Amino acid sequence: MAGSINKVILVGNLGTEPKVSNTANGAKIVNLNIATSDSWKDKLSGERKERTEWHRVVIFNPQLADIAERYLKKGSKVYLEGQLQTRKWEDKDGQERYTTEVVLQNFSGQLVLLDARGDGVPAGGNDVFSPAGGNAGWDSAPSAAPSADLDDDIPF
Repeated sequence: MAGSINKVILVGNLGTEPKVSNTANGAKIVNLNIATSDSWKDKLSGERKERTEWHRVVIFNPQLADIAERYLKKGSKVYLEGQLQTRKWEDKDGQERYTTEVVLQNFSGQLVLLDARGDGVPAGGNDVFSPAGGNAGWDSAPSAAPSADLDDDIPF
């Protein structure tokens, strides 16, 4: 295979408040814990079962970090796209440890707020911020609703 893809898409809820920190040069970093859940009906007992997975998410993108800091809180529902990265670190006892995280880098990643923004305006899944948008504000996602103008001349 000539190339490869490292892309993670999550839809889930924040398990804790976003943790905001700054690097020595003043860059903002936001850490999130996102819960995703699966539910199914057990074939033997017939009862509903549920399993929750927790995902560590790190936002290095300054615009996405600002949005996360301003609008996200514990319980917020989000859609995000990033990349998996594993980093090595040393604990207080000198043991090497590894952590795998979903990372939203400076020029990649996407964050969609799926419930109300902090100002009470419902997001409705249309408040998207992506560095590809080219600005530091909210971009409106394309609507899936059909256009009201259906009087186009179709040549077939």
